[in-house]
Amino acid sequence: MELLSYETSQNMLDLLSVNSSRYERVPLSSALGRILAEDIVAEFNDPQFPTASMDGYALKHEDLQLGTLTVLGDNPAGHDETRTLKSGECIKTFTGSMMPSGADTLIQIENVDFKDGQISITQEVPLANAVRPVGEGYRSGDILITKGTKIAFAEIGVMAGLNQVMVKVAIRPRVAVIATGSEILDLGENSDNPAQIRSSNNYTLAALFEQAGAEVIQLGTAPDNKDEIMQTFQTALESADILVSTGGVSVGDYDFVKDIVPRLGAEVVYKGVGIKPGRHIMVAQKEEKFVLALPGFAYSSTVTAILYVLPLVAKMLGRDKAYTTVAAKLSSDFTKRSRFTEFTACNVTVEDGEYFVNFEGKKVGSSAILVNMLNESALMIAGEEDKFLEAGTYVNVILLHSCYIKS
Repeated sequence: MELLSYETSQNMLDLLSVNSSRYERVPLSSALGRILAEDIVAEFNDPQFPTASMDGYALKHEDLQLGTLTVLGDNPAGHDETRTLKSGECIKTFTGSMMPSGADTLIQIENVDFKDGQISITQEVPLANAVRPVGEGYRSGDILITKGTKIAFAEIGVMAGLNQVMVKVAIRPRVAVIATGSEILDLGENSDNPAQIRSSNNYTLAALFEQAGAEVIQLGTAPDNKDEIMQTFQTALESADILVSTGGVSVGDYDFVKDIVPRLGAEVVYKGVGIKPGRHIMVAQKEEKFVLALPGFAYSSTVTAILYVLPLVAKMLGRDKAYTTVAAKLSSDFTKRSRFTEFTACNVTVEDGEYFVNFEGKKVGSSAILVNMLNESALMIAGEEDKFLEAGTYVNVILLHSCYIKS
């Protein structure tokens, strides 16, 4: 079987036509965790007028040299202050209040003594002390939050300040996940057959896709039965944007998925990529929907889901990328185990602003070792041409925790 190079497969994936314009409007209170489908632009300055940033007395800075000033009264927050200060006067002004006309400085309470309607200056302050200037937070017309941002607590707060009652967000792509194989036991099932194994793929991938911003349809497991798998796939594609299966894509007698996908009316974009793990991956498209058939081993299915499913989810959400790739320096020698592009679980540390890679605690073995991805692991990329990489060599690393939508 002729295999595509990893780079070619990624380029072809990027060229697939994906509907990234679907959106809905939700109340701000329901927008947490959703992806913005438009830029959030300030319609006014913040603050719109000079504002006190602490409690004190608003005055003319040049009047500090007088030593004593007359207090005209109070200026509480929210008060529409209309008085204009004259020389020798001040107004007690509270945090968040509009600065009175004529005042350019606020002296905090602890810097004065108050007695009989007057304050005596005990410690002077600089010009414009404790005064928030117009537009300190942002200016009218500023793009405050860009399209494609995940809405977190800060975004909620900023939009509330803009009186953003409803928020335009990307519709979550629906991803259906199923693990195939008669040897698979679903969660909670029991068997006396020691040859059967516990399914983790469908739960691992469902969690991965949800963390990436998708809505997941959990289909559980299906035995190696062509008709049953065919029916399950057909039903899933009626409601899902992406169908992801694990198992059944290799060359064994019971690997039915690779034959079923074309029967669904899906066009196979490619089958087989020169990567380790996961070279038997299949990517297919049916109109605006996609089918990705991944290998059955836990580590293989997870790695290929990151490389091939997450970019589709990101594009459907209107995001530029699915994960972050950084250059990191090897802390020890590394020997590649195959002639393919390899993705190896690793640890990443940061020292003096530079990324370093090590493999402490990582097991060497088959593509079934999912525990290698615990503890915020990363994926080191070794290209086809790489063989032995000495310590100190720079390599590309996918930061797995960046797959989970943050900002």
